[in-house]
Amino acid sequence: MAPPPPSVTVALAFEDGTIRLAADGPLPPAVAELSYVHRDERTGDVRAPAWRYADLLATLATTDADVDDAVFDAPEISVASSYRLREYQTAALEDWVAADRRGVVELPTGSGKTVVALGAIERLGAATLVVVPTVDLLGQWRAELQREFDVAVGQFGGGVQERGPITVSTYASAYRRAAEVGGRFRLVVFDEVHHLGGEGYRDIARQLAAPARLGLTATFERPDGAHEVVADLVGPVVHSLSPECLAGEYLAPYDVKRIDVSLTEDERAAYEEAQGTFTDYLATSGIEMRAGSDYRELVKRSGTDPEAREALLAKQRAREIMLGASGKLDALETVLDRHREDRVIVFTAHNDLAYDVAERFLLPAITHQTPTAERERMLRRFREGEYSRVVSSNVLDEGVDVPAANVAVVLSGSGSEREFTQRLGRILRPPDVDAERDADADDPDLDDRAILYEVVATDTAEERVARRRRSE
Repeated sequence: MAPPPPSVTVALAFEDGTIRLAADGPLPPAVAELSYVHRDERTGDVRAPAWRYADLLATLATTDADVDDAVFDAPEISVASSYRLREYQTAALEDWVAADRRGVVELPTGSGKTVVALGAIERLGAATLVVVPTVDLLGQWRAELQREFDVAVGQFGGGVQERGPITVSTYASAYRRAAEVGGRFRLVVFDEVHHLGGEGYRDIARQLAAPARLGLTATFERPDGAHEVVADLVGPVVHSLSPECLAGEYLAPYDVKRIDVSLTEDERAAYEEAQGTFTDYLATSGIEMRAGSDYRELVKRSGTDPEAREALLAKQRAREIMLGASGKLDALETVLDRHREDRVIVFTAHNDLAYDVAERFLLPAITHQTPTAERERMLRRFREGEYSRVVSSNVLDEGVDVPAANVAVVLSGSGSEREFTQRLGRILRPPDVDAERDADADDPDLDDRAILYEVVATDTAEERVARRRRSE
């Protein structure tokens, strides 16, 4: 009887966003035949994408090979949070752990997704990278981690490039650094994980070896279907709750009320003319505008086809008339008068309407043009009660720590369910809702109902937009 073949040793190392495999003999067939394992023609090395690290280990475990694993240069950490997780936060964390520490947690804005991530970091005790979409969130996450954990917290972004056992990074900085630091973190947390579906940002997840991956979002699905790519790179949704599930117990109970306004005669005539120009072109162009690709095709044609350009401009004119209908400001006046004692956030789709609202009602306006220091000053005054009302064009939808408000008015917006959910979340967060820091903390007072008003121009395309964002 022939002796069994000697066991092969497979050495694994992280290198430039990949896992390099080196063996003192032939690779086990189960590994060599993996579709994602290939020979690098430049160096002759055998490599696998870094994000396949966990899959690669699982396959090696089915063979007789010895594994010399040097992928990670990542310290273990011992941390403990003072938060006491709520029941639904604990359930989300346990579902993620049960899914082999991979997957997306989908919870409403204001429900404490950050606390679930803190629980994951505490549970794993592993070097962690937290990836966030904005510089505002970068600062918020770093401050929270420094408050909760007695370890150095690094930062990639906002003019700082310092790595720590726990590091917070913007998506933009992570995109530049992932191939370099992909072997430094065993856990990666993607806040607002739907951003990872962007074509370039996907490479962040691909070049990190971290086997534990947690995505956080209020609305996972993307209109372009890119959430399917995110599910491959991070894991599927492992726990999901809607605002309705938490309203009244952990989030403020709420109502959504729609206010219909009519276009004036002049607005109606201009709208119908512009809309007619647009629809007449569609009737002969073969473009049906049923998907984002159809709109891109229209934009592409507008570069060389004068009729396509006129149709595109007409669509934009019709949209501006619809979203900026003068009746909306009259409706807003009624709402503001009705809620004199409440904290109110007014949302618009464009800066022009935000500035019109600010001028007519003497409200502070926060737009993308507002300097960071001025925006922070406005939000601080809103938080402290010096301001009871603000108006914003999209800036407060995501990535900014907005003080508690109990009334929101959507004067104009997109058909995005994500945008609607985020705006609703701005009025559902009662004080200290994220979690309780000690067992004796009282539950927040949830007696007052929050209200979100949608102001919709009737007999226009905005009615269809309003239905789509609420998935009716």
